[in-house]
Amino acid sequence: MNDPAVDVHEAVAAVYRSESRRVLATLIRLLGGFDLAEEALHDAFAAAVEQWPWEGLPVNPRAWLISTGRHKAIDAMRRRARFDVSQAELAERLEAETSRARPGDAEEIVDDQLRLIFTCCHPVLSPDVQVALTLREVCGLTTEEIARAFLAAPRTIAQRIVRAKAKIRDASIPYEVPSRPELPERLDTVLHVIYLVFNEGYAASSGQSLTRPDLSREAIRLGRLLVELLQEPEALGLLALMLLHEARRTARTSPTGELILLDEQDRSLWDRGQIAEGSALVDQAFASRRIGPYTLQAAVAAVHAEAPVAAATDWNRIVGFYDVLVRAEPSPIVELNRAAALAMRDGPAAGLALIDQILGRGDLADYPLAHSARADLCRRLGKIADARASYERALDLTRQEPQRRFLERRLAELGG
Repeated sequence: MNDPAVDVHEAVAAVYRSESRRVLATLIRLLGGFDLAEEALHDAFAAAVEQWPWEGLPVNPRAWLISTGRHKAIDAMRRRARFDVSQAELAERLEAETSRARPGDAEEIVDDQLRLIFTCCHPVLSPDVQVALTLREVCGLTTEEIARAFLAAPRTIAQRIVRAKAKIRDASIPYEVPSRPELPERLDTVLHVIYLVFNEGYAASSGQSLTRPDLSREAIRLGRLLVELLQEPEALGLLALMLLHEARRTARTSPTGELILLDEQDRSLWDRGQIAEGSALVDQAFASRRIGPYTLQAAVAAVHAEAPVAAATDWNRIVGFYDVLVRAEPSPIVELNRAAALAMRDGPAAGLALIDQILGRGDLADYPLAHSARADLCRRLGKIADARASYERALDLTRQEPQRRFLERRLAELGG
């Protein structure tokens, strides 16, 4: 026989997983700061654990938690007012302001989430701080989880987050969605943070595993949220890009965790549902006629997804997309990707010439994938000594164990 109290505790845990970030976003708006809102969130869920087993689940748990958190915060301020008069004044002001708010309103909740994302990704904060703060406050990852993802000490991550909150408070950064004229520039920052989170999850920069599925899932969740809130073409493009790459996750490694290149993957393992959703988002983004770099990268991924086997890949279309991308957002990484595509279309010599130009300029000198790409083209051309030198350089630079083992196998295959 089921214990009703246990069932309610499980319900509280489920509500925490599904609603805590939304509740926090609204409490930040109502209470005016991160620390006070986080304390109120904790108190609200503590009250839920105590009261719901006896009172039953409220009709609207989210609204109950927001209202309870607000009251708990104001009560805490009044208790502190015995030692600090300013706390009493703040409590009175907050009670007056928040009593007029609609804490359970669905539209306000959505707006609060969007405000929180833009606050965490404010350009006054450095990129690494934006990522850490977004993962902590918007996604709800613990300090320890963020530290593991980026191979940093938990203390370092905690200090970054504390300093970020202090900077937001001291600089009086507004907790708001940017105005329409400001939106494109600010949206670029938000999209870039989500992209960085996804990249670290899809291809970890170091460590024992090729991927970090938890980070990829969080990035996709953020991407979905942004699409739901804004319907901006580049938000559609980024979500499409993440889904199309994520669709290949299970095929990218062997059962023992070894790296499998794209042209060697078992495409029956690709997630066709994610591919269909990602391809539809690409079409939707292109239909807007406001096509940006994320949409173009997603279009490349969609071409790969359409090919039933590697040999059927339409490299001409892929090179065409890279031709546009290298003009829209020129960067050495984009040039490298274009060179790899050109090598598949026109032969390894054409790609090698472009990669040598990139490396000759000093660009990507410390980027292991540039050297491994050069090594592969040299290998295909029979330039064994050059291939070995480039594989060794890539191996020196790589900090990710599955990639290191792959490069070591390539070197062994060259012999000598």
